[in-house]
Amino acid sequence: MPRIDNRTNNQLRPVKFTPHFTAYAEGSVLIETGNTRVLCNATIEDKVPTWREESGGGWLTAEYAMLPRSTHQRISRRQGSEAARSQEIRRLIGRALRAVVNVDKLGSRTITVDCDVIQADGGTRTASITGGYVAVAMAMQKLIEDYHVPANVLTTPVAAVSVGLVNNELLLDLCYEEDAVAEVDLNLVMTGAGKFVEIQGTAERTPFDQETLLGLIALARQGVEQLLTQQAELLAHL
Repeated sequence: MPRIDNRTNNQLRPVKFTPHFTAYAEGSVLIETGNTRVLCNATIEDKVPTWREESGGGWLTAEYAMLPRSTHQRISRRQGSEAARSQEIRRLIGRALRAVVNVDKLGSRTITVDCDVIQADGGTRTASITGGYVAVAMAMQKLIEDYHVPANVLTTPVAAVSVGLVNNELLLDLCYEEDAVAEVDLNLVMTGAGKFVEIQGTAERTPFDQETLLGLIALARQGVEQLLTQQAELLAHL
């Protein structure tokens, strides 16, 4: 059965990075995955949370919000930024990015990554992680060039993608229509070293077996590897 957008089962939606999308953030990129668009801005501030002051190191945190007309119906600004789902996603983004940033080598600095969903068509959390890493890497470039932080403050890249079981078929990078009817929905976050940061998998209707799980993980890994390659190509030319 052909997919809604005529992709093959193991094909990502078209991915586009637009760097320097805003003028003032230390790192800024608009990531587009199909019809999903997320603006990722990384801000560096010369301060740390109180509980980090004695450590000598820094911190990285993330924010995530759905803008009012990012979906078919308007979301109130407060709901878009304070809903339980948004809280859970911002924690996920923060964990994913801290997994590849050595915050102990940041000095007394905090990186805040703001991920604002301009348009949602599935995979907003995975796009936020993938674009968020690019924004952080851009923000780190000048600090590294000016010798304020060591080059190995970024230990490895990180990216994320969704996969699912839809009509008994394993599909990569679900759009909204596919996600809405998926029997299994799984998000995978993986580093450039091939290690997993997080795997979130849910049976939406009936439980699934180990074979399905391993198939989904293998498919997601293929997708993340492609995203890591695109990240590297972009950053190499900035």
